[in-house]
Amino acid sequence: MASMTKHVSETPATQFLTRHKIAFDRHPYDYVEHGGTGESARQLGVVEHLVVKTLVMRDEQKKPLIILMHGDCKVSTKNLARHAGRKSITPCDPDEAQRHTGYLIGGTSPFGTKKPLPVYVESSILDLPRIYINGGRRGFLVSLDPRCLGTLLDAQPVSCALED
Repeated sequence: MASMTKHVSETPATQFLTRHKIAFDRHPYDYVEHGGTGESARQLGVVEHLVVKTLVMRDEQKKPLIILMHGDCKVSTKNLARHAGRKSITPCDPDEAQRHTGYLIGGTSPFGTKKPLPVYVESSILDLPRIYINGGRRGFLVSLDPRCLGTLLDAQPVSCALED
């Protein structure tokens, strides 16, 4: 099983974390189309609740935003809109999400996006000792202390999780 030692080249996300002196570990895995956080958690041997998905949404004015959510939960867009002071929030389609972030779907990281986007984070994520989050490429997660989300991304804590 030499795949765990394979070198992963830098991404805008890892460059961003390095530039801001954030300690993180690299976790490459074999990307599975539509496998989602369940698949990455299984391959890395971690609980899916610790794997955080980066979802690109937009408000009623088509302004993009990111919500960070536990892998085993869904987002209540109604609650998110209320917390974010927006009329409505809907998911972006894959092309639109890629345009805003510079990342492919399945490889979207909140770090090093093409342009700075407002970031919201499910508040219970901030209570975890360590999270696994996309490192800017399909099949590549980084693990880090979730408290850096507030300082680095100005992520606003919200409560909008629905059990999956």
